Amino acid sequence: MGLGDWLLPVYVTLAFIFLLIPIAYTFVFSFNDSLKSNIAWRGFTFDKWLNVCNVEGGAVCEAFGNSIIIGLVSTVVATTLGTMIAIALVRYRFRARSSISLLLFLPMATPEVVLGAGLAAQFLAVGVPKDMLTIILAHTMFCISFVVVTVKARVASLDPALEEAGRDLYGSPREVFWRITFPLLTPGIMAAALLSFALSFDDFIITNFNSGSVTTFPKYIYISASRGIPAEANVIASAVFIVALAIVVIAQVSRAARAKRLAAEMT
Repeated sequence: MGLGDWLLPVYVTLAFIFLLIPIAYTFVFSFNDSLKSNIAWRGFTFDKWLNVCNVEGGAVCEAFGNSIIIGLVSTVVATTLGTMIAIALVRYRFRARSSISLLLFLPMATPEVVLGAGLAAQFLAVGVPKDMLTIILAHTMFCISFVVVTVKARVASLDPALEEAGRDLYGSPREVFWRITFPLLTPGIMAAALLSFALSFDDFIITNFNSGSVTTFPKYIYISASRGIPAEANVIASAVFIVALAIVVIAQVSRAARAKRLAAEMT
């Protein structure tokens, strides 16, 4: 065996171990019978999973709920606007089209500290109080760029002949869009929505600049880090990871089953 035959598997294994160690630590210490701090192991218990909202008067669950609400609202708005922008940029020719495409990449390339501070200064200048609304506006702004890039690639890959066939069959523009174009764009739109929600739920820097007194889950983790993150936060983080993993597994299994069914029908 050559050097690359064993070096690459070893490197991949070490990389996965390095990436999974924090996740394993979070999951294991969600069962820790801790008091105020969750740094040292004190014993195994299920109490943290059964009473996850009892810590600090339910502050961790309130922060998690705020993150879910902000993520869902900003995802819906960003996905809707981003999809329309992506279709317009691919299908239509208009003045400043290239400039708009370039400007859409700026939120992705701008450091979050600069973006968050700039948005905070704008909200302060116009006298908008910082609350959940300002967080949603900020998240929607930077999520639109990711939605446009994702959906734009999907729109560009569509075959225009399919829509032309729908128009040849006397379909109205509305019917062609909802019966042909939109179903074909759905995988790209769903991917963009999931990415947008993940970015919104995970964001801390921009949120910290524009949140005011509202606490999200990443902000709660940051504030709690100085005095010891409670095990209940590990419980929520572990549950989110398990749910995300289950969604991926279900999607892959359903995709494989659908491909197997189509192959059987073709034979």
